[in-house]
Amino acid sequence: MPLAIETPTPPPEGSIHCEVRGHVLLIGINRPAKRNGWTPAMFQQLAEAYTRLDDEPALRVGVLHAFGEHFTAGLDLPIMSAYLKGGKKAIPPGLVEPHDYGLVGYRRRAKPMVAAVKGICFTVGIELMLGADIVVAADNCRFAQLEVQRCIMPTGGATLRMAERAGVGNAMLHLLTGDEFDSAEALRCNFVQKVLPAGQELAEALRIAERIAQQAPQAVVATRQNVLKAIELGQAAAVADFIPVQQRLAHSDDAAEGVRSFIEKRPARFTGT
Repeated sequence: MPLAIETPTPPPEGSIHCEVRGHVLLIGINRPAKRNGWTPAMFQQLAEAYTRLDDEPALRVGVLHAFGEHFTAGLDLPIMSAYLKGGKKAIPPGLVEPHDYGLVGYRRRAKPMVAAVKGICFTVGIELMLGADIVVAADNCRFAQLEVQRCIMPTGGATLRMAERAGVGNAMLHLLTGDEFDSAEALRCNFVQKVLPAGQELAEALRIAERIAQQAPQAVVATRQNVLKAIELGQAAAVADFIPVQQRLAHSDDAAEGVRSFIEKRPARFTGT
């Protein structure tokens, strides 16, 4: 069943609407009248939402989704062209950068993000979902990395992550043609992890997020960061963290709760400490 979320009326420049459900922060892209085309205000609010996720201890997982029929048609080019020409950044330094590829001057996200995509998902939409950790797609998605058709280079992570997920040939196919592809092709290329009938993607993304939120928060963050370290810095760098990180976790209250719950044969009640 579709997940019912009331759609707030956004200003003309769009907005990012956040809603807390237990330990999960729902982060909604809200400019449906313009197919969720991205403006500077939306980018700043998205970074603020990602920063909130990391900074509030009660929040453990984020879910990125969109209001309306589509995830996003990409950048609102008439509005964003000045930023592209001048090399300006719509996101103030010091916040968590949502694409999460290590842009200098910005924080990397620590907590996991699940993305739910639907309908049109062009350019920045693909890059934001690739910057998440898990992606659930509706079966009606239309994907396209269109930048080369507009004399733009993708700079939100597509040139990094498409080849990582799908191999160089598949990455070049989609990056250099800008042609549309569907949810089945996105699944084949490992750009998404699940494909569901349209309308069910957000509920499934929330279900996954809530399942992650039941686990020990420190262990979730450490595990996620170790995976990324292996990808970005190599196996040796990730292996070097095994013993010190495991020792740190072993001295936590949640590790003691994990042992108690095992002995008492009950679900663990983790606090994040």
